[in-house]
Amino acid sequence: MSKTKLDYWLIDSLLDTDLYKITMLQAFYHAPEFRTVHVEWKFDCRNLGSLDLTPLIPEIKRQLEHVCTLFFADDELRYLANFPFISKDFIEFLRIFHLDDRFVHLEPKGRDLDLRIQGPLIHVALFEIYLLAIVSELHTVVNCGGFSRNNGRKVLQDKLDYLQSQGPMPGFAFVDFGTRRRASRAWQKEVLEILIKQVPEYLAGTSNIFWAKEFGLKPIGTMAHEWFQAWQAVTRLADAQKAALEGWVREYRGRLGIALTDNYSMDSFIEDFSDPYFGKLYDGLRHDSGSPFVWGEKAIAMYEEMNIDPLSKTLVFSDGLDFAQMIELYRTFQGRIKTSFGIGTNLTNDVGNQPLDIVIKLVAANGKPVAKISDEPGKSMCEDPEFLHYLATVYNINPEVLEINNKKKKS
Repeated sequence: MSKTKLDYWLIDSLLDTDLYKITMLQAFYHAPEFRTVHVEWKFDCRNLGSLDLTPLIPEIKRQLEHVCTLFFADDELRYLANFPFISKDFIEFLRIFHLDDRFVHLEPKGRDLDLRIQGPLIHVALFEIYLLAIVSELHTVVNCGGFSRNNGRKVLQDKLDYLQSQGPMPGFAFVDFGTRRRASRAWQKEVLEILIKQVPEYLAGTSNIFWAKEFGLKPIGTMAHEWFQAWQAVTRLADAQKAALEGWVREYRGRLGIALTDNYSMDSFIEDFSDPYFGKLYDGLRHDSGSPFVWGEKAIAMYEEMNIDPLSKTLVFSDGLDFAQMIELYRTFQGRIKTSFGIGTNLTNDVGNQPLDIVIKLVAANGKPVAKISDEPGKSMCEDPEFLHYLATVYNINPEVLEINNKKKKS
C-alpha cells in the first residue's frame, strides 16, 4: 500500500460538487416514495487495464474522513437559497447535513477498488462526486506522479485556438462538466479562469457549484441515472420511467427541465415521453450514450411527431465530448434544434496522463437490484443478470442483444 499522505485536502467544501447532486437530493428528500429507501452504490473503473488503484486506498480513506467533518457554511447556504428551485425547508435540512463514512465500504479487489456506498438514500446520495474527485486526483498524484501545468496549458490553448478559428458560431455554448474526473481541483480552477478570460461568449457555466459561486458562473445540471433507477424499486417496473419523469415535474414544476434519455435506451424513452404533456413541460433532452447524431435525429423526429417546434427545445450532449465533436454536432443540428454541450474529462483532465474512466452507479434499492440499459453497451450497469434481462423485456429491448454486448464487454 502507498504511504502517500497529501498535505492538503482534496475536498474542503461540500459545495465542491455538481449541481445535479443537490437538485436530485432535494427531489428525493421531498418525495414520500423515498423516505425510508435504503440504497447501494458501486464504484466501477472502465479502463483499469494494467493500473493498480489499491495504493490509493489509505489516502482515499483519510481524505474521506475529512469530507465527513464538513458542513455547508452559512454563506454557501445563502448562495443556494437564492436559486428559485431550492426550497427553504431543504436549506434547513442541508444546514445540519453531514456525511458519515460508516456507510462507505472500501477494500482491495485485485488491483481494483471494491468501493461501495450503502445506507439511507438521502444520507448517502452526495458521496458520489466527492469520492470520484478524490480517486481521480489521487490517481494523478500517486499513479502518474503529477502532471505538467505548462503541458496542460498548451493542450488547452490549442483547443481554444481551434475553437476561435471556426469563426462566428451563434448559439454555440458549452458547460464545464469536469469535476468528477478532474486531474486536480487546482487545475479545474485554472481551466475555468482561462475559459472565462478567453472564451466567455461560449462558456455557459459549470456543473460545479463551488466554482460557480467563486467565479459568478451559472451552475448547470440535469437529472442523472440514479433518479430513474431508484423509481424501479418503489413503483411497478413498467411505470418506473414515467414515474421518474412525473416525479421531477412534481418537484420542479417545469424548472430544471432537461430530461435524461438513456436509462432504458432512447427508443424506450420516446415511447414514454411522446405524450405532449412531457414534451411541452420539459425544455429538452440530454444525451449520454450511443451515437449522438442518431440520437439527435430521433429527438427531432419525436418533437415533430408531437407537433412541437424543435427550435423551442434544447439538446444537451454530454458523452465523452471533445471540441471537434462539439463543433460537428453544433453544425449538424444548427437551425434545426437548439444545442448545448457538457464537456468533462477532455477539459479538466487532458494533461498528458491517462485519465481514469470511473463512475459510481446505483445498483440496488430497498434490497432489490436496479439497472440502467444505456444506448452504449459498455455504459450499462447491473449486478443481477436476470433482472437486467427482465428489465430489457419490460422496456422492449432485445435481451439477446444485451447478451451479446455483455459477452463482448468481458472479452
